[in-house]
Amino acid sequence: MIIAGIGQGLLWAGLAIGVFLTYRILDIPDLTAEGSFPLGAAITISMLTQGHNVIAATMAGFLAGCLAGVVTGILDTIFHIPSLLAGILTMTGLYSVNIHIMGRANIALTTEKVLTNYLPANWDLNWQTVIIGFLIDIAIVAVLWWYFQTNNGLALTTVGNNPVMSAANGISVNAMTIIGYAISNGLIALSGSLVAQSNGFADIGMGVGTIVIGLASVLVGEIFLRSQKIWLRLSAMVVGAVVYRLLLTIAMSWGINPNDLKIMSAFILVVVIVLPLWQAKLSHHRQLQKYFHQLEEGNTHE
Repeated sequence: MIIAGIGQGLLWAGLAIGVFLTYRILDIPDLTAEGSFPLGAAITISMLTQGHNVIAATMAGFLAGCLAGVVTGILDTIFHIPSLLAGILTMTGLYSVNIHIMGRANIALTTEKVLTNYLPANWDLNWQTVIIGFLIDIAIVAVLWWYFQTNNGLALTTVGNNPVMSAANGISVNAMTIIGYAISNGLIALSGSLVAQSNGFADIGMGVGTIVIGLASVLVGEIFLRSQKIWLRLSAMVVGAVVYRLLLTIAMSWGINPNDLKIMSAFILVVVIVLPLWQAKLSHHRQLQKYFHQLEEGNTHE
């Protein structure tokens, strides 16, 4: 069961990295994730049932997610719709798009052509999922690490840190923001594609709560790995996704109803948000105590 949880976490890591890009790099609350995640799943499963190659189907899911991100980015930057509302509008529109892609509310795989089939058939399915997920996550982290070393990637980071200064230095803030949206939602859709292949179906409701899952994974990852190095920050998102899925797996092994997993997700998110705040307050309180203690000792010596 632990191996299965790790495998699922590795498949969901793309969602965590995608949310990280908008939430931490661009400082944007993007709710497009709840539409782009099932979009990747819908396109991939639909193409596989029609006999297309699994790699082509997976990449199509990724590119569709990028397109969804572009739509949100245009609504945000060109039409000046607030980012939160822009994401909601795209997410709402994608509900109908996903229904049209699948032809119904859910669609099951009618073929065994999934990415794990590239591994020996006699290997355990859970280990196959772990290996495929790990390789894909390594590729994502490596490509993004390279990208953030380029002028374009550095410009994206600069726009997230200070858009006014970026514009003053000749960086197109709108273009970089749209690129950020596109990469983020492409990775989220890729995660949806991988999860759908693992589950064997795509469902219109599988995107519900994904933003909470993504945020929880981001915050959990930042608890385990704190660094300014981008490759470590990206790796932390993978760790966060795995730990988060393991927590849910352990909770289910204890007999928690699967219908309560959304509540569990919300609870984990509350904990990882509040815990650092309590730690900061406790640290500040201890520093004050130490300071006053030193003052008292100084007065005593006088």
